Amino acid sequence: MEFFSGAGANTNCSNNTVWAPRVSYRMTQKTLVWNVPAEELVHIPEHWFNYPEPDPMNNYILGIIYVFFMFFALIGNGLVIWIFSAAKSLRTPSNMFVVNLAICDFMMMSKTPIFVYNSFHQGYALGHSACQLFATIGSFSGIGASATNAAIAYDRYRVIAKPLDGRMSRGKALFILLLIWVYTTPWSLMPLFETWNRFVPEGYLTSCSFDYLTRNESTQYWVAVMFVICYCIPMTLIIYFYSQIVSHVINHEKALKQQAKKMNVDSLRSNQQQQNQSAEVRIAKAAITICFLYVASWTPYAIVSLIGAFGNQDLLTPGVTMIPACACKFVACLDPYVYAISHPRYRVELSKRLPWLAIKEAPPVSDTTSTVTETAATTPATPSQ
Repeated sequence: MEFFSGAGANTNCSNNTVWAPRVSYRMTQKTLVWNVPAEELVHIPEHWFNYPEPDPMNNYILGIIYVFFMFFALIGNGLVIWIFSAAKSLRTPSNMFVVNLAICDFMMMSKTPIFVYNSFHQGYALGHSACQLFATIGSFSGIGASATNAAIAYDRYRVIAKPLDGRMSRGKALFILLLIWVYTTPWSLMPLFETWNRFVPEGYLTSCSFDYLTRNESTQYWVAVMFVICYCIPMTLIIYFYSQIVSHVINHEKALKQQAKKMNVDSLRSNQQQQNQSAEVRIAKAAITICFLYVASWTPYAIVSLIGAFGNQDLLTPGVTMIPACACKFVACLDPYVYAISHPRYRVELSKRLPWLAIKEAPPVSDTTSTVTETAATTPATPSQ
């Protein structure tokens, strides 16, 4: 006869646990933690003990979706890292932030095999160590990506709205990148070492994140601080800088049209200036895309975390808490393809190295194209966890 302990997991006599026939348990219903070893139950928030075992098809579908996410994101971000690092024309200080964001996205998707394995084994299959690795990589990549997006927004604002200040130097770009990882590291390591909060399974117990479900002051303070540090501050900076860029482009276009009207001409632009104008329109559209993608990738996590710490936890079913993770992974897949659409020089270099992609992109008119044009064309998307 088989036995179960606690929430239905197998154990042994040395654990001094209360045993009961598993057969009687199967007559009722298995919970979400039915296949979690007894010694691992301490790592799982009690909230998940209240839900029944999910339909295996839910895990299979999520596992397959993540396989596609991993395939497209690793290839796309890998190409971005390769092309931006290898092409001399793209090795600019501004593009160092693009490469850093692609590295964050690449890191995020590198942990996907853990999720896929857990999904096809119906839950917490790889255990506590894999959960800690999964969540740590997710924290570094997610927080790092949000901070990098803020740095990219600042760089675009500085060059577009304040062109007289000149381009950012390589040394300054490296210093900002160092600050990004210094900013990211403590918030990623504190839960790992449980100095403040901890990493725990969530959803179908196939993925892991910081604990937002344990109702105590420490968890609530952590969620509040993370909400401000990793969501509100980057979001505010990104929205502010890009709104300033869009405003600058619109005002600039209005001034040119008014001047052309006074001079009784159709346009004050030469052919090359017309190309610059096209790039300026592209930056305005891409800015809106960036803000939308950032909101789409991070807002679900922010809402779920706040509900878990301060709201009605009954709203957080296993299926609902899987939505934020999927949103972040989906945005990580989109990022490199936004580069491919919005960055002419990247498309040119990609067509040179991979001609079988049949990318048709005319080389820039001149390598001395204005700073506004180059910066406007260099427009990445948002991160994820």
